[in-house]
Amino acid sequence: MEEPSRFLHSLPCHKEKALAKGSMMKQAVMTAPGKISFADVATPDIKPDEALVRMIRIGVCGSDIHVFHGKHPYTSYPVIQGHEVSGVIEKVGAEVTEFRKGDHVTVQPQLVCGTCYACTHGAYHICDNLKVMGFQTTGAASEYFAVSAAKLVKLPTGMSMDFGAMVEPTSVAVHALSRGGSVEGKAVLVLGGGPIGNLVAQSARGLGARKVMITDVSNYRLGIARQCGLELCVNPNETDLTAAVAREFGPDRPDLILECVGINQTTEQAIQNARKGTDIIIVGVFGQKATVDLGLVQDRELRIIGTLMYQERDYKKAVELITEGKVRLSPLITNHFPFERYLEAYRFIDEKKDQTMKVIIDVQQEG
Repeated sequence: MEEPSRFLHSLPCHKEKALAKGSMMKQAVMTAPGKISFADVATPDIKPDEALVRMIRIGVCGSDIHVFHGKHPYTSYPVIQGHEVSGVIEKVGAEVTEFRKGDHVTVQPQLVCGTCYACTHGAYHICDNLKVMGFQTTGAASEYFAVSAAKLVKLPTGMSMDFGAMVEPTSVAVHALSRGGSVEGKAVLVLGGGPIGNLVAQSARGLGARKVMITDVSNYRLGIARQCGLELCVNPNETDLTAAVAREFGPDRPDLILECVGINQTTEQAIQNARKGTDIIIVGVFGQKATVDLGLVQDRELRIIGTLMYQERDYKKAVELITEGKVRLSPLITNHFPFERYLEAYRFIDEKKDQTMKVIIDVQQEG
């Protein structure tokens, strides 16, 4: 059981911190669904256990888009987004010993209570009072961000800031796979070739899976998967998925199946292609209530397992996979937008969703 105490701190928003006098910064504020404005605000001061991070990159994820459309059930407005991030430490508080000015870092965006059952039993990432930066509390969409040093993860020397912002979604993939135990030597089926599905498939391969198949109805996304070295790519609209599974995995079928879309169709595909006793991990975020054939789940003793976020160990494993080249990120990063064009980035994703994977916001220059 992992000791949660060093990851815990109080829940109030960062905007409540004491602010430094004189210094100002730009901050992107989503004032309502579909609307982003920029405010000139005071650069935050830091507490003794905090660091001030000069923000460099922010990745846009599917949950951010839900907020943009006003469809995220746990986010109200105004909100400052930004949870897939990388930056450089500008200064540290007097109590901070593990980090120093100039360190390249990413941020674990969870704020947790430390007292609920999950927090006191090694599962702080699913805290009963969980708040996530960029959704229920202030995110990092500012030129500078004050954050508890316990939330920082150091990036290796030489890792690009683009890749640093991709550690968070890679951690989602690493944690999701861990929900089914070790994947070493297993045959893995990943349903959904978006950024998270792609990272799940790559992480499975990097963690020692003997065979990985990824599916998507978009040939564009499957093309990106191939660029990432994922060879078994299937479009269920063009190829019978059950036949493809039988051909590639044989009569034993996959050992582990991960649903990374969040719709009924892929959930049913997971159930239909599972052998008896298979674990099915639900990674996709469902926009509508799912209807699942529980008769088959019961009859085949399938296990349907949820996954939400990650812990620090998942971040460290994600950094390791990226650093060792076991997860390839360059093909996933399809577009960059400067900070002042934040709103345009969201609109671009809406208009080009079939030809877009990961969009990165360039808050400031990397150097």
